[in-house]
Amino acid sequence: MTKLPIISDKQAFANWRAQPENWRVHVSDIAKSENISADTLAPYQAGTNLVVDLNGSLVLKLFPPLHRGQFVSERTTLRLLGGKLSVPIPQIVAEGNRDGWSYLIMTRLHGILGSVAWPTLAESQKERVLRQIGRAIAEVQSVAPGELSTIEPTWPNFITKQVAGCIERHRRQGLASSLLSDLEELLQDASTTVPLYEPPVILTGEWIPENFLLAEELGQWRLAALIDFGDVMTGWREYDLLGPSAFMCAGLPNRVRSLLDGYGLEPKMLDSEMRRRLLTLMILHRASDLRHIYIDGWEARISKLADLETVIWPVEASC
Repeated sequence: MTKLPIISDKQAFANWRAQPENWRVHVSDIAKSENISADTLAPYQAGTNLVVDLNGSLVLKLFPPLHRGQFVSERTTLRLLGGKLSVPIPQIVAEGNRDGWSYLIMTRLHGILGSVAWPTLAESQKERVLRQIGRAIAEVQSVAPGELSTIEPTWPNFITKQVAGCIERHRRQGLASSLLSDLEELLQDASTTVPLYEPPVILTGEWIPENFLLAEELGQWRLAALIDFGDVMTGWREYDLLGPSAFMCAGLPNRVRSLLDGYGLEPKMLDSEMRRRLLTLMILHRASDLRHIYIDGWEARISKLADLETVIWPVEASC
């Protein structure tokens, strides 16, 4: 039996997984050991880990040792949320470890990847889906965190670490010097702006089109499934509104209103304090990169960083 390699950094793993001849024998052998037929192997391109379709009915997700934490998060989350949401999530069929690597074999869910379907939707359908996403976020957060509360980092430690590296991160990403100055001021108030010790809820941190499936029925689009729970942690609930806000709402009042309505918030609750919390959370997010905010020309619409609050979450959405 060929052993899985020792891979110590993310780029080396990305290079390894990009070549099917590197992993086919391993995936086939894992499937065989679990008595699962895998005559046809089809890799998914998105995601951090190696994800392979097995005969169109199951999915194998293989985690290298450096992503062991993601395996633990995903396995724990799927166990915890199973049967508790109105939206389907994968069910674990088998799990195990081999040569220090971890794997999950899960049911394959049906639908079109959100990143493929979303650009094709009519505006009314985008508002409809955003309302469903808001509802799904609220459903996830209504489930007690259980074992997920023990997963590091804790919310206070996470915020402290993100604050410490925030300016250098955004400087490296090319944020304008004038906005970097504003960022310093914003960070001074971060520990009081962002709740640190409220009861934590489950956060996926990744409510973006790549992590859900959509389906169309009689001309109506719906949220068909949620996938990828490798970055789950616990903390302040508004953190999970950031993905849809940055990548799907496009700064349009009706879209923002639909998201918040599904989440269970009245428009008036999107006040200046909430906008400041959301902006602070956005610049502290684990994957924060303001260059990727999906609002055309937002840089030209602001003179200071705080202006971004009403570009992403417009005042009209509060009416």
